[in-house]
Amino acid sequence: MPRRVAFLIFDGFQLLDAAGPISAFEIAGRYAPGAYELRVIALRAGAVTSSAGVSMTAQALGRAGSVDTLVVAGGNGTRAAARNAALVRFVARCGAQSRRVASVCSGAYILAATGLLDDRVATTHWTRTSDFARRFPRVKLDADRIFVKEGKFWSSAGITAGIDLSLALIAEDLGESIARQVAQQLVVYYRRPGGQSQFSALLELERADGRFAPLLDHVRSNLRERLSVEDLAAQACMSPRNFARAFVAETGTSPAKAVTRLRAETARAQIESGRASVQQVAKECGFGDPERMRRAFVSLFGKSPSSLRVLSTRGAPVSVRT
Repeated sequence: MPRRVAFLIFDGFQLLDAAGPISAFEIAGRYAPGAYELRVIALRAGAVTSSAGVSMTAQALGRAGSVDTLVVAGGNGTRAAARNAALVRFVARCGAQSRRVASVCSGAYILAATGLLDDRVATTHWTRTSDFARRFPRVKLDADRIFVKEGKFWSSAGITAGIDLSLALIAEDLGESIARQVAQQLVVYYRRPGGQSQFSALLELERADGRFAPLLDHVRSNLRERLSVEDLAAQACMSPRNFARAFVAETGTSPAKAVTRLRAETARAQIESGRASVQQVAKECGFGDPERMRRAFVSLFGKSPSSLRVLSTRGAPVSVRT
């Protein structure tokens, strides 16, 4: 029997929150014919207008017991949707009867309104965290996660993180091989671990004028290299002293610390994906030896590489020190 996956939308939903996961499950069905039966649902059947003004056609909610996996979209309309008693009751029934219930982005508001997330770890879009925490104090909000799994309840961060969540759901159903093929077809990274930070060190280091953007791209692409201040200054066509001063003034951190952060961020993704040994990751990311990488991880993440690998397999939350 195909697994029935329902995507819940409402007026003002974010288009990509629904379309991204739908596309992931649709492609999974190509590699595993008959694995899924997909439908878009809403409080009332018909056209539902997204926050972009583009409409998507939905079926009526139907029976909660017929849904294997419910995926709740996010968007500007989530606050109003979370106050709709009929919609909240349906999601609550899915929480009781369905195998899995997931939210994308601010869809966590609707999930939280049911009480299903009380005393559970969840995440949402980073811009919503303060408001979400105020409205739902019983939810153990972790704003620094790509996605979170707590038993049958899943939640993900903003917009494209819904694809990461979908790939994890597909992997749980059909295995890593098919999930990897889906990622390749979507041309997305396979797959950002749930514990990975919502925030990219590269984005934090870049400034609006982008003066050092090409240099930071060079660093990210050449992590195995030495990347000393002298090397970076030469790449930027500056003297080491002037380069160091200008870099600190623009990014707020030293070149050496920036390189370490970029090494650690890349290494963490590889560690949590579990595909390479700690020794291999340390070499690939330019740390040279595992002990040097361990010290960087403890300083930045508060955990050693081996601890993060164990936590990522359990779905436990890990924060990032800035």
